[in-house]
Amino acid sequence: FVVVWVFMNTKSLRSPANTLVVNLAFNDFLMMLVMFPPMVINCYWGTWVLGARFCEIYAFWGNMCGCVSIYTMVWITLDRYNVIVKGMNGTPLTAKGALLRNLFSWVFSITWCIFPFFGWNRYVPEGNMTACGTDYLSDSEFSRSYLYVYTVWVFLLPFSIIAFSYFFIVQAVVAHERGMREQAKKMGVKSLRSEEAKQTSNECRLAKIALMNVSLWFMAWSPYLVINFAGMFSPSLVTPIFSIWGSVFAKANAVYNPLIYAISHPKYRAALYVKLPFLACNGDSDNDSTSNASNTTTAVTEKSEKSESA
Repeated sequence: FVVVWVFMNTKSLRSPANTLVVNLAFNDFLMMLVMFPPMVINCYWGTWVLGARFCEIYAFWGNMCGCVSIYTMVWITLDRYNVIVKGMNGTPLTAKGALLRNLFSWVFSITWCIFPFFGWNRYVPEGNMTACGTDYLSDSEFSRSYLYVYTVWVFLLPFSIIAFSYFFIVQAVVAHERGMREQAKKMGVKSLRSEEAKQTSNECRLAKIALMNVSLWFMAWSPYLVINFAGMFSPSLVTPIFSIWGSVFAKANAVYNPLIYAISHPKYRAALYVKLPFLACNGDSDNDSTSNASNTTTAVTEKSEKSESA
């Protein structure tokens, strides 16, 4: 919630690229708001005590938020690809483009996660009966087919897009750094860091942050995927304690997701230091970082706006 509040109340942070980060943070906030209290209540009682209908809503909400999370990360990754790999040849992300991407993430996620309400799989208590999720213990091939298709569209496809994008991003970063070193050597100078080069370096830093976040997302949701397939093909391996850890890991992703993107953002840290100094750390260094990296996520957009106004 703090991440969303700071981004929305700081004019310098209201860029199209940051709109994607705000959507990610808002989604994760909603996930924890709806899912954490029921889990605490059910853990206290040792079983699901909130009724069958709320069990379905709980499971739907968790699946939907997880889907929104990874597709928002896909858009963030593609934006980094556009900035770093395509550079000035890329089409700058506009406010309308960011809004449409966020809207797609929500509509696509709701569409996929609503099917179990209409008989294609179902939402049931899982693990030690303190949480709910998709029915991966069903023997019905029709029910299992939902998990197969869902895995492809909501896990494998977006993760593949992210992986391939980062492959080209890393290639571009390595080539850029090598070219800078060779040019500096020819000119007999220590560094060839112009303002544009510094800007590219800052974009690369943000890409590394995004890569770390996606890696953590993969580690958070992979156990849940493994548990689902283990339940379908080797149900004897799925013990209550084993299965509940998959749910816990998945929910933990909503806690550190926005923190990694936001707190690693120099301009966000500077804004946090101004608005909530008791939550900020290294305020002085943040100001220095801001002067050197002030255009981390807005550089390409600002260039586009200037060229259009010209």
